[in-house]
Amino acid sequence: QVQLVESGGGLVQAGGSLRLSCADTGRTFSNYRMGWFRQAPGKEREFVAAINWIGGNTYYADSVKGRFTISRDNADNTVYLQMNSLKPEDTAVYYCAADPYFSMPYSYPLAYKYWGQGTQVTVSS
Repeated sequence: QVQLVESGGGLVQAGGSLRLSCADTGRTFSNYRMGWFRQAPGKEREFVAAINWIGGNTYYADSVKGRFTISRDNADNTVYLQMNSLKPEDTAVYYCAADPYFSMPYSYPLAYKYWGQGTQVTVSS
C-alpha cells in the first residue's frame, strides 16, 4: 500500500530556497511516476514537476523550469523537490503524488492514483 508523507514546507522570503520531501512509508515504489503538484487558494491544482522512478526522466512546468529540481533516492524511497529562487507566486499547498499506470500525460492530476496530505509553502515578498 502506497502511503505518501510530505515534509519540508514553511515560510521563506522571496529569493530563498526550500526542499520538500515525499516518503513512501509503505515502501512500495517500483515502476512509478512521481509528481509534485501545487494548489493556491481559489485556483486549480497545477502540475509542478515529475520524475520516472525507473530511468529518472524528469519533467517540469514552464513556471518552475530552471528554479526547481526533482530527484529521487531509491534507497530511502523518497522523492525531493528542491526549490530555489522562490517567488511569492510559488505560494501554495504542495502535494506529492504517485502514478503506477503511465496511462495519461504526466501533467494531469487524474493520472495519479496516490496522493500525500500536502505541505504549505509560503513565500513572502
